Amino acid sequence: MPPSPIRKLVPYAEAAKKKGIKVYHLNIGQPDIETPPAIMDVVREMDFPVLEYSHSAGNESYRRKLVQYYQKTGIDVNHQQIIVTTGGSEAILFGFMSCLDSGDEVIIPEPFYANYNGFAVAADVKVVPVTSYIDSGFALPPIEEFEKKITSRTKAIVICNPNNPTGYLYSREEMEVLKQLILKHDLYLFADEAYREFCYEGTHTSAMHLTGVDDHVVLMDTISKRYSACGARIGALVTKNKAVLDTVLKFAQARLSPPGLGQILGEAAVDLPDNYFDKTKAEYQLRRDAIVERLNRMPGVFCPNPGGAFYAMARLPIDDADKFCQWLLEGFSHDQRTVMLAPATGFYSTEGLGKTEVRLAYVLNVQTINEAMDCLEEAIKQYPGKTSR
Repeated sequence: MPPSPIRKLVPYAEAAKKKGIKVYHLNIGQPDIETPPAIMDVVREMDFPVLEYSHSAGNESYRRKLVQYYQKTGIDVNHQQIIVTTGGSEAILFGFMSCLDSGDEVIIPEPFYANYNGFAVAADVKVVPVTSYIDSGFALPPIEEFEKKITSRTKAIVICNPNNPTGYLYSREEMEVLKQLILKHDLYLFADEAYREFCYEGTHTSAMHLTGVDDHVVLMDTISKRYSACGARIGALVTKNKAVLDTVLKFAQARLSPPGLGQILGEAAVDLPDNYFDKTKAEYQLRRDAIVERLNRMPGVFCPNPGGAFYAMARLPIDDADKFCQWLLEGFSHDQRTVMLAPATGFYSTEGLGKTEVRLAYVLNVQTINEAMDCLEEAIKQYPGKTSR
């Protein structure tokens, strides 16, 4: 099981804090947006004598509520096509374990969410990367590059839209290209849509908006980022493929049931006003604009403008991103402050890629982002491994 590239530097951050250094956490997608008080209140006010197991697929009342949520996003499903999971993580793992046999392969555009590697190890399947590049803003690689990677063991393509770690928002045209590919080769399309609500340039095209591929599409979803409720650990696997649902349910039964209090919170969240996301989306867009503008003003730094989610990838004038990110915590401070970033190497599967790139999560307010960028700008100047670019 590989270590998390996002969390592996935590001991260095803890040591820095013990020395009195303030650490700006741009390394992890933990929003500082308040979890809606109304949905927290529903959990607080629950009055029942026993916190029981739910149905293994999740409370029927919650699944029916999710149908209403999906209808608002143009996704037509019924409650029997939804299995509630312990976060989006379990939805991804259940999808891998239900649709793939030991030794099968999944193709994923890289850089990709690092924990896909962990889920693949747990399911004993192989991740096959298709590289996207920072100079093109991490657009979908040409279809020919996917074709080159397909073998007799290829069973699925994984897409994260909008993307973590790049923030790239795949267009309708790109999704249609993937549709033709999965039809041609009889593959599953696993769609991780954790950041659906946060699209700034263009509109979101869900894999479940595609027509004629009902048996191929498996949607992995979560309330973690949507409602700033990462700790609730509530996600969902959604598909119209009955055989997949039947198999996923067996894994769901083996782990008994998803979190009970989290389901209550998730059910209440569907009743939030339709304009709830307007404010949070606008706030994230302000943060995106601030961090991208600051980064691109720094000499030798390049950061494409992400179309969604709340991540940005930046290329820095440094020799080694892993060393640089560790040095930020061990060997640097600016006015007793430093910044924690995620080295991009952990998001690439191809050895050697991402050595000069980092991922930044713009989950802090604009003032704090600017303070963090002040630290980063000074750090780049001082870094012993700085390169000329």
